[in-house]
Amino acid sequence: MTLASPRVLVAGLGNIFLGDDGFGVEVARRLLTAGLPPDVRVMDVGIRSLHLGYELREAQYETTILVDVVGRGGDPGTLYVLEPDESADISATPDGHSIGPGQVLALVRRLGGRVGRVLIVGCEPLRLDQEPGLSPIVSAAVDEAIPLIERLVAEALAGAAAQAGN
Repeated sequence: MTLASPRVLVAGLGNIFLGDDGFGVEVARRLLTAGLPPDVRVMDVGIRSLHLGYELREAQYETTILVDVVGRGGDPGTLYVLEPDESADISATPDGHSIGPGQVLALVRRLGGRVGRVLIVGCEPLRLDQEPGLSPIVSAAVDEAIPLIERLVAEALAGAAAQAGN
């Protein structure tokens, strides 16, 4: 199904009370005032992952960009762009405060929804402790993530527009 107007969701995930885990939420907060095109929705999901699952099921975005911390063994503040495969599954009953992006996508599929292209913009954390606020290095990565996500959004919209023209 081709949409007349491509739609992109940018969703910031994380817990602002656990140090650098608030990365995705801070990115979403800044993107809300960045002047993205009207067919892009920015959503501060925080720890409400189940809400994200229902949003994805109902809206059927062409591209979803999830923003979160990811531990891949790099230096703190390193940004990654990942494209998860469709093999993610939910092995336990979902808990709205602790399911990760792969489980959210599996939940959408389990509920009969269609998940379009999914990208994860992740940041290597320095600390995930009971201290609110981002570390300085992850805070600086937020500044780098904004133009990266704006570029990914522009590419997604251009790709969807080109596909619609075929």
